[in-house]
Formats: sequence, structure tokens, C-alpha cells
Amino acid sequence: MPVPVTPPAHHRLLRDTVRDRIHEAIMDGTLEPGERLNDEDLIAWLGVSRTPIREALSQLARAGLVEMAPNRYTRVTRPDPTQVIEALQTLGVLLGGVVRLAVPRLSGEERARVLAALDTTIVEMANHDVLGANRDALALFGMFVDACGNASLVRVCRDTMDGLAFRLRLRDLDRLVDWAGMTEQLRALRAATAAEDAIAAELATEAVHLLPV
Repeated sequence: MPVPVTPPAHHRLLRDTVRDRIHEAIMDGTLEPGERLNDEDLIAWLGVSRTPIREALSQLARAGLVEMAPNRYTRVTRPDPTQVIEALQTLGVLLGGVVRLAVPRLSGEERARVLAALDTTIVEMANHDVLGANRDALALFGMFVDACGNASLVRVCRDTMDGLAFRLRLRDLDRLVDWAGMTEQLRALRAATAAEDAIAAELATEAVHLLPV
């Protein structure tokens, strides 16, 4: 008789757990931009061997959160002012489509949460709270990603958004870009989301990220 095949139990790889802990420490500021990531320190902190740490760091390097130069250094990415426009526009290309897909799919409760998050981010931008706006805009657009209904697009965004947003963590970002124009376009995104106008929301998202309209 055929031998029954039992699906393997799902288990989380150690490297993924390590990656998530380092990722969290980078995103919450525990590990600062430019900080060296020494294997021995990470082994002592995380209580694991070198192999999962190196695998995790390689994944974080591909995501743009870690910089690696063989035999020289492994460190948290240091945002570069010359890369700001490129990072913003890359986010805009991804998120414009996400928003267009998500806006018609939002439930009433989800729409209310998105609008509240937009209000928070708009106030932060109006007050030139650059780091607060960076943090909360990432969470805001994460809501659109969650609602877009396209699994492939969700994967791409999850793999790239944090690294791109991290490149924007510059205290003087409001002096490097058209901050006032971006703030107005965020207000336009709020109005379009409230009106359930997917195309206007897409265009506003792209304009927020400095794509030509």
C-alpha cells in the first residue's frame, strides 16, 4: 500500500530568528547607523554560533540595512544624502501600485486606521519632526501593503521597504527635499483615501516620493 506522507512540521530557522532580532535592533535605533557589527559581540548577545549570524547579516545586507566589506567591516548602513532621491523614488514606484490596489479594498475600520495614521504623519511633517515622520510613514504604508491583496507585491515590499526607508533617516532630510510639497501631497493622499479614489491616491503617493507626475 502507499506509504502516507506526513508533511514536515513547520519550524523557524535559527538564522531567521537572528535576522529578526538584529533587524529590530537596527530599526528601533538600538544599533545605530554606522555601528560596527562584530561577530563576537553578536554571539555573546544572541547566544548562537557564528554561522546563523553571518547568514542573517548577509540577508540584512541584501535588504540594505547592513553594509559588508570582506576583511574590512560589517556595519549598520549609514544613510547617504546623495541616495535620498533614489531611495524615495524607488519607494514611490513600489508604493504607488500598492496604494492603488489597497484603497478600494480597505474596510471601514481599516480606512479609519489608515486615515488616523495619515493625520499623525502629516502633523509630524508639518512640524518638521523628520525622524518621527520617517518611522510613522513606514508603518502607514505598511498598512496599505497589508491591504493590497497581492502576495507577490507584499513579499517584494517586505523585502525592500525597511532598507529603503532606513536610507532616509537623516535628521536634515527636510532640507534635502521639497518637504513642504511632500507634506501637501500627503494631505492629497489622505483626501483620496477618504474618498476611495484609488487613482488619485496612487498619484499622490508617487508625488510624495518625488516621482514626476
